Amino acid sequence: MVATRETPASFHAMSTTTDNVVPTSNINSAAAPSWNWVSIFWFGALLIFLYLPVLIRLVAQWDSDEDMSHGFFVPLIAGYIAWQKRDELAVTPRNPSWFGLLVVLYAGVQLLVATLGVELFLSRTAFVIAVWGAVLMLGGWGYLRVLVFPLSILFLMVPIPAIIYNQITFPLQLFATTVAENVLALLGYPVLREGNVLELASQKLQVVEACSGIRSLLALTFLALVYGYFFTKRTWIRIALFLSTVPIAISANAGRVTFTGILSEINPEYATGFYHTASGWVLFAAGFVLLILAHQFFEWIDRRIHGPRGTVSQAA
Repeated sequence: MVATRETPASFHAMSTTTDNVVPTSNINSAAAPSWNWVSIFWFGALLIFLYLPVLIRLVAQWDSDEDMSHGFFVPLIAGYIAWQKRDELAVTPRNPSWFGLLVVLYAGVQLLVATLGVELFLSRTAFVIAVWGAVLMLGGWGYLRVLVFPLSILFLMVPIPAIIYNQITFPLQLFATTVAENVLALLGYPVLREGNVLELASQKLQVVEACSGIRSLLALTFLALVYGYFFTKRTWIRIALFLSTVPIAISANAGRVTFTGILSEINPEYATGFYHTASGWVLFAAGFVLLILAHQFFEWIDRRIHGPRGTVSQAA
């Protein structure tokens, strides 16, 4: 009799406790923002459809222009970085902003003006601006803040305007030629420079636009941004790595011209064809090694200023 009287009370207490428990899965699902995949899909498909002629010509230039061969990797790496930020996006409130629609409309107007004026740079950057606007419209300012880096490097897949390109390449040609002339003369090789042409004992070497160093500069700039993002958390080190690509690329290209001049004195065939291309790859690898050494130097400076980063955590 006593057992039968206690059973309903205990059952009632257990049922009351059970009713007050909220499943953990419901809490997580309520806290995580809902992804509107339908809107993302149709808006992305609409952007690709509207900018398809621009994107086709852009990819064709990546394939034909060796200065922009790194363009194939830019959207892939940007997408990978955005995918890595999915956990941060999951806890970011999704507050769509209609201001993003204004950005998309502005990009459309820029595309129209660029198409009428046959201006490739404006039409291609209009697509990147439209992507920024789409993120702001569908996700809000919080999403845009999280994805600002992968969205920013998308601009590196767009070739710089021809008028700026020409203003950069010719001074780089003259600089590389001058450095090569001085080094070759210091090493005892007879050389005469006329503009961007080196006249050696065996042949003439002309430093054309392809040998100006702009190719290494563009590729190293993209590489420095990605390398700095993955391998350091210090903002000033990332900026320093980005800025260091300029002297590294210019110095590596000047070294390439000098090295080509020396090889041409040994055998004129070493200045053309496969040997010329191989020397470019070797010196680009050397430039990447210099970038890594610059990173280690900046990290050393940071440790000297702020001390070892693990000191606080170890003490705690």
